[in-house]
Amino acid sequence: MKKPLFTLVLAGLPLLAGSAMAEESFSQWLFTLDRMKEFRPVDNETYAEECGACHFAYPPGLLLAMSWQKLLDPVALEDHFGENAELGEDTLAEIQAYVIENSAENSYYKRARKITRSVQSIEPPLRITQVPYIKRKHHELTAAMVRDNPEVGSLSNCNACHTQAEQAVFDDDSVQVPNFQHWDE
Repeated sequence: MKKPLFTLVLAGLPLLAGSAMAEESFSQWLFTLDRMKEFRPVDNETYAEECGACHFAYPPGLLLAMSWQKLLDPVALEDHFGENAELGEDTLAEIQAYVIENSAENSYYKRARKITRSVQSIEPPLRITQVPYIKRKHHELTAAMVRDNPEVGSLSNCNACHTQAEQAVFDDDSVQVPNFQHWDE
């Protein structure tokens, strides 16, 4: 009796593996050893160039789709946190599609899922620094480490302290707060 079940499961594995051809399929997430703990790195050249020209190109999994839709509304881009960030129609459409497809609730990455859960009971924030999960992860940081630190200035400046932010890695082991020997001192 046990042998047919084992054979059936074994025969079904290639079918599941076939669905793993997508970048972030459920079966890939299920069978990977590292469980994709961080975020999907930015892999859209247009997004990286256009958004990264003014600030760190945040991994889309840091916000929900509704937040990205509001941020990338053509009218909102006329005053994007005090700057005019208007984009051409085709460029905007490409960036919108990319960030929504890879937003927190559309990701299998562990931290993106935590962001989704943390925002469920509130209006989706427009600022990454307003995401409850992000706020909770940074609650120990002092003003001297962030706001009053000339090399950081704001929690929105992720790559100032997260040395692997470009690879979408934000774990504690890769944190180095400028002008502080240890981030947790």
